[in-house]
Amino acid sequence: MTEWQKSNWRAKPRVQMPEYTDAEALTAVEAQLAKYPPLVFAGEARRLKSHLGAAGRGEAFLLQGGDCAEAFDQFSADAIRDTFKVMLQMAMVLTYGAKVPVVKVGRMAGQFAKPRSAPTEVKDGLELPSYRGDIINELAFTPEARIPDPRKMLQAYTQAAATLNLLRAFSTGGYADVHKVHQWTLGFTQGDEAGKYREMANRIQDALDFINAAGVTGDQAHTLQTVEFYTSHESLLLEYEEALTRQDSTSGKWLAGSGHMIWIGDRTRQPDGAHVEFARGVLNPVGLKCGPTTSAEDLKVLMQTLNPNNEEGKLTLIARFGAGKGQEHLPRLIKAVQEEGANVTWVCDPMHGNTIKSATGYKTRPFDNVLREVRDFFGIHDAEGTIPGGVHFEMTGLDVTECTGGVREVTEEDLSDRYHTACDPRLNASQSLELAFLVAEELVARREKAMEAASA
Repeated sequence: MTEWQKSNWRAKPRVQMPEYTDAEALTAVEAQLAKYPPLVFAGEARRLKSHLGAAGRGEAFLLQGGDCAEAFDQFSADAIRDTFKVMLQMAMVLTYGAKVPVVKVGRMAGQFAKPRSAPTEVKDGLELPSYRGDIINELAFTPEARIPDPRKMLQAYTQAAATLNLLRAFSTGGYADVHKVHQWTLGFTQGDEAGKYREMANRIQDALDFINAAGVTGDQAHTLQTVEFYTSHESLLLEYEEALTRQDSTSGKWLAGSGHMIWIGDRTRQPDGAHVEFARGVLNPVGLKCGPTTSAEDLKVLMQTLNPNNEEGKLTLIARFGAGKGQEHLPRLIKAVQEEGANVTWVCDPMHGNTIKSATGYKTRPFDNVLREVRDFFGIHDAEGTIPGGVHFEMTGLDVTECTGGVREVTEEDLSDRYHTACDPRLNASQSLELAFLVAEELVARREKAMEAASA
């Protein structure tokens, strides 16, 4: 395989990327971005890779979540805080269920571009290019708004930098104190509809009371007041990715400086394609979405290409099949991994295979289908004797009505109340936390079953 250079992807087939009409403006933007500092650092990416390796061994559990696509007009400190807050609550509940550390990775500070099922869309007889995320073009359905504008990459960088700055402050400034986080969670369980989760919340409280009574102080107390929080996004817009790629001074390797973890989508995982070519050369941990059309042969090639040294934590396989379809596809991919002896971390994305169009015309995802795919994922790994390493959700801390179901019983008629996503429907704060409780119950049951088998 040829020596990797950060621009090699330009000679490969490219899909799901815009054709910029103003080449001079694009060149100027790329040159400007190349002068900016990277958003993340190599040591952070290496540390995340180590954590993901632990998740692959069953010694940690990955919680990856955040926006479908970050929007410029919805950017605010409150929105970042609210999503961070819910992820901390989810992580605490999952930590209790899994009894291992939870690795927290946000779909944040870079999730601006979106692949689309069709290059154009039609409204009232007018056909225009599809909206591909705020880093590329605009949502408004006008010819001018849908023209790809390279200058949007500069705005995306600024928003990503500000987001990371706030996330780092929240992570270390006391906002993430475990006692405060649990008080928020107790508030969720006080309502009658969420009362069925109160027993687990009370058991978590008992554990915290024991820690307090034991007199945890010093560095141990500091550990309870801070968290490690990482960022991730789909590395779709490769001009942006290349411009922010930097050489690590300590190792000489290349870092995708746009985020701690990047992933390749189900539509851009062609083994000979531009996106795989870019991702194979960076030191960051890389995710690979695996959908129903992923063949065992392609997966074997992709694993060798993206992780030629078979490093733990380097490659995360993100399964997204749809409720009830995992049994048809996941076992054959697990077999392909086992045949290669590959080190991977298996993660479940129960969102992307469960999108439907409601009777009211809105795209939605039924909560029960999301939960069913998670349960299928755990059940299949149990049957195969392999390790389910985490979950990956599209969610928000906002009180939106985009996915139906949950204890607050969002109905199809409710979707129009607070439907704010520009692309795909997200779980709201209540649904996200409820899902964490239900996944924690699965983890507890799985652990108890393993203990019974070991003692038999």
